[in-house]
Amino acid sequence: MTRAKLLESARAVVAREGYESASVDRIAEEAGFSKGAFYSNFNGKEEIILELLEAHSLQDVTEIAELIGDVTDPQAMIEIISDWALNRSTDPSWGLLALELFRRARRDATFGERHATLFRAQWQRLGEILLRMFPEGAAPADPETLGGIVFELTYGAAASFKAGPTAGDLVRLALSAMLHAYGEQPQGAKHSS
Repeated sequence: MTRAKLLESARAVVAREGYESASVDRIAEEAGFSKGAFYSNFNGKEEIILELLEAHSLQDVTEIAELIGDVTDPQAMIEIISDWALNRSTDPSWGLLALELFRRARRDATFGERHATLFRAQWQRLGEILLRMFPEGAAPADPETLGGIVFELTYGAAASFKAGPTAGDLVRLALSAMLHAYGEQPQGAKHSS
């Protein structure tokens, strides 16, 4: 229960103050615990933020999977995922938090395997869902890459700083283009790689 309250507090503090300004003291205080309670659950701010990002990334895939359900029509899947991307991108804080954490970890030489693989499971799981859009063996990339494209377009900071296509538009365009290039082919036709 202490760990869960600290994670909830960290999410609120970081959303309000950003990674750099958020402090262990503030996170512990807002959760109603001492700094000692924080350190009995986490090694430091970086660890709690990594755990937040890991939980958030897996929640994304769960949401998409629930929205898609048993839908098998590729165009319907594209619309569902594009709408999800549009809704999710209205809060750019998650993408910015990851960028801020990675920048700081590289600067402090704490960037490690956990950082490097943070989104790998998320990308892989979404990619496995996306494979359903393509004939067997005809997907344009491996599952991790397919999922990565969608999440990078959704959380990419650049989309939140300009007017123009939304994250949903970008996801729709990318997935539609892949489906057009690699989707249903007449019997006997082969894709060139």
